[in-house]
Order: sequence, then C-alpha cells, then structure tokens
Amino acid sequence: MIQKFADWLVYDLFSIDASTHFGASLNFFFYDTIKILILLFLISSIMGVINAYFPIERLKNFLTTRKLYGFQYLFASLFGAITPFCSCSSIPLFIGFVKGGIHLGVTFSFLITSPLVNEVAVAMFLGTFGLKATLIYTISGIALGMIGGVILEKLKLERYLSDWVKQIQAKSEIETAQWKIEHVSFIKRVPTIIRDAVGIVRGVIIYVIIGIGIGAIIHGFVPEGFFETYLSANRWYSVPLAVILAVPMYANAAGIVPVVQVFVAKGVPLGTAIAFMMGVVGLSLPEATMLKKVMTWRLIAIFFGLITLFIIVSGYLFNILLISL
Repeated sequence: MIQKFADWLVYDLFSIDASTHFGASLNFFFYDTIKILILLFLISSIMGVINAYFPIERLKNFLTTRKLYGFQYLFASLFGAITPFCSCSSIPLFIGFVKGGIHLGVTFSFLITSPLVNEVAVAMFLGTFGLKATLIYTISGIALGMIGGVILEKLKLERYLSDWVKQIQAKSEIETAQWKIEHVSFIKRVPTIIRDAVGIVRGVIIYVIIGIGIGAIIHGFVPEGFFETYLSANRWYSVPLAVILAVPMYANAAGIVPVVQVFVAKGVPLGTAIAFMMGVVGLSLPEATMLKKVMTWRLIAIFFGLITLFIIVSGYLFNILLISL
C-alpha cells in the first residue's frame, strides 16, 4: 500500500517519468521515509505497552542474574534473521529495545543480523547460488551478530548512548513505576504511550529524512557497472575494497541478491560479491545518519569499524570455502 502511494505521488501526481534516475530516487525516498516513520511509531507504541506491563527492572534483572551462557545473543540474532528489515528499518526496533532496558550488546546482535539475513533473501540466494553458499551466508550472518554483540557488550559502551536515549529510558522507568503504584488501567495508559511514541518519531524525523535522502540519491544515480569494473580482478585487496565501496550504498538483502548474481557472472569472486552484499545491507551512510540520534559518533565509529572488519575477514573466508562455486 505504501509503495502504491509512493508510485501515485511521484509518477501520477508529480508526473515524473518512472524510467528516470530522479523519478526512481524520489519514489525510493517517499516509500522508505513513510515506511520507517510508521514502523517507528508502531514499534515505539508496542514497546510502550510492553514496558507498562513488564517492568524494565524485571527485564534487566532477568538478563543480569540469569546465566544464559550467551544464548541471549543467539536469540537476538535469530530474531533479527526472521525480521524482514533493511538496516534503516531495523533502527525503530533497536530504539525500542534500548528504551526497554535490554543490554546494548544483545540489542546490537539484533541490529547486525536483521538486515543481513531474512527469509526472502535466503530463498533468492538458494535459487541463485545453491545450498552450500546459502548455508554459509546464513550461518555467518547469524554468527556475525552473535560475536559482534558479545564484543560490543564487553566494551561497556552504554556511556556513548545519546542523551536523548538516556532521557527516554529514564522517563519510561518513571512512568512504569507510577502506573504500578497507582494501578492505572490500560485505557488510561494509552494516551501517554501514544504521546511518547509520537515524541520519539518527532525526535528522529530529521535524521530519517536526511538518511533516506542520502540513500535515495545513491539508489538512483550510481552508474551501472561501476563496481564490477573495480572488483572483477581477483586481487588481494578486492575484498576490503568491495566492503569500503559498499558502505555508501543502501539497499535491503533481497534487492541486492540480483546485483551479486551480476557481479559473479562478470567475474567477481563469489566471496568478494557476498562481502559487498553484507557491506551494502549491514552498513550504510543512511543508517549511520539515523543512528546519530541514538548514539554518539564515537559509538557509531566503533560499531561500523568492528562490523567492517568482520565482513572483510568473512569475505576472505567465503572465497576459500566457495572457491569451487
């Protein structure tokens, strides 16, 4: 429905040709902006309801007092794998998790895996590259989320969350405590929950617009064949170059699989092409722009740097394991 509205707005109301780069970019901008803002409002509202009936302190106590032996990172990564979100669409859930008091490392496990692995991309990957490549890609995407979450948790990075996030965390705790003491009914809690959700949307809307705007420009104007030119030769630096070139891009996993297929057909090693795909869907300038509202630039740099390193290492391993494909 959102896509139909974006098509009507750009191609019918504005009368912009769908075959032009400008038309494709504008359509992408309206579709993704509306989708992410709606997601952010709905998820913030749902997390508000959950916080109201499942106090934050209880969740914190569960995560800190129970020996889960690392399974919390696996669960977060698996949840990320079954949610069909791109990197920017995952951010509303990331904000909801942080607001709900879930440990930052566990939250990062979701944020890392969610854009990398989803059922649509897996199905397309299976049909295009076969079972072996699909299993290696899927398992590595989940493992990347788990390992990244564990390392980021060990670094104790909560101090680098933005003041805005810390404020909504504190406000949520106070509201939950008051409701519990006063035995406020659900109906009376709804206006506050909705008001808080609207406040979160208003707080990040400028970052969403800027981030999606960057993604729209890249989506519509990157020349066809640009990347194959630099990645087709099997040189030692092709994997890190692929990941570095991927970071400014923005697409979801399902949208980038056909591009990976073209890369491989034109001589790019499959492992290098997969590393490029992981860089595109797992790291992007639009994502960094939107995360700025949630965390400081230092935390964004640590997050991006660590995941970039992991993807580069994974790319070399993919080329070794998939050399026969």
